[in-house]
Amino acid sequence: MNLDLTDEEQSFREEARTWLREHLPTEPRPPEGQEMREFDLAWQRTLFDGGWAGINWPAEFGGRGLSDIQQMIWYEEFAKADPPFTLANSCTFVGNMHGGPTLIVNGTDEQKAEYLPGILRGEQVWCQGFSEPGAGSDLASLSTKAVIDGDELVVTGQKTWTSYAHVADLQELLVRTDPDAPKHKGITWVVCDMSSPGIDIRPIPTMSHVTDFCEVFYDEVRIPLTNVVGGLNNGWRTAMSTLSFERGTGFMADQVELAATVERLIDEAKRRVGPDGRRRAIEDDELARRLATARAEVNALRAMTIAGISRNARTGMPGPEGSMIRLFHGELHQRVYQLALEIIGPDALRLTPVDGEGVWTGPYLQSFAYTIGGGTTDIQRNIVGERVLGLPRA
Repeated sequence: MNLDLTDEEQSFREEARTWLREHLPTEPRPPEGQEMREFDLAWQRTLFDGGWAGINWPAEFGGRGLSDIQQMIWYEEFAKADPPFTLANSCTFVGNMHGGPTLIVNGTDEQKAEYLPGILRGEQVWCQGFSEPGAGSDLASLSTKAVIDGDELVVTGQKTWTSYAHVADLQELLVRTDPDAPKHKGITWVVCDMSSPGIDIRPIPTMSHVTDFCEVFYDEVRIPLTNVVGGLNNGWRTAMSTLSFERGTGFMADQVELAATVERLIDEAKRRVGPDGRRRAIEDDELARRLATARAEVNALRAMTIAGISRNARTGMPGPEGSMIRLFHGELHQRVYQLALEIIGPDALRLTPVDGEGVWTGPYLQSFAYTIGGGTTDIQRNIVGERVLGLPRA
């Protein structure tokens, strides 16, 4: 594996930097609702029109057919451009980063033709219907059932922690189609139209004031069997490819933005007074050590991601090693934002920007979710132990 960029990749970086300088929106992203949805979809359409949508998607499905390394370069240049919004929190994330890739790997030709163009063109918002009140970390315990009735599935049950369900058009939904099979069997991955009769969506407020989470209730919701992806009762295998993308390359944008946050913190430490009230924070030995460690760790995270990209290029799909990246990233994210509050001090309690200064409280509170979403740290450690290290099952 070579960590140096090729001439082609360096040229791509310059191309991305120039385009972003000319097209990046300057207005802030609306925080919620339909205005947020329209902002995210408009940005996705701008990317598509400019030839920057689906950078690492195969060209046959509307992407540019470039490498995951070039996708990461794009994220790096976006973060350096000081954007007024983050890519990782866009409501187009699910469709672009694991819904679409899952369809590319597991979908039929008809499904790919129906759904993939709309994702890239900014015509659809997707959400994920995996977790349930009694089936979060133990996803295979899900109980939302689907009964076959002619050429349809009839779905009844509940999902929770469904980001952007209230503004979504489509959902990647896991349902139990064979209640008598072992819990990892008899599960089906299906595309659900969120406007279907029988769906009730209820927002879940969070301590970070994020309004993206929702509960979704299904009361005999009818879904065509043609929406099944990867085969009936084969949903666990399909879901594992979805989660592999989510845990591996799906968080590249978030990792790059975290690295940019560390650099912002170093700049803040250079201009803010430290804990002794006399010197700059950067002159405090302990804070300087922790900042240096954070910078080294985000660089280590980048190297781990590039190693994963190199591995994916050989296998065609992220493997269980993605859980190592997800685990390290989630815990590092929390450490960085804890450090941020110590450096910023009382100013970090602001809930709205003042004099051009950003907001730190919301991201800090949101950081607690990073060791839960996409599989808790305990689940990630089990995956690494069992599937990477070959240890006995926990």
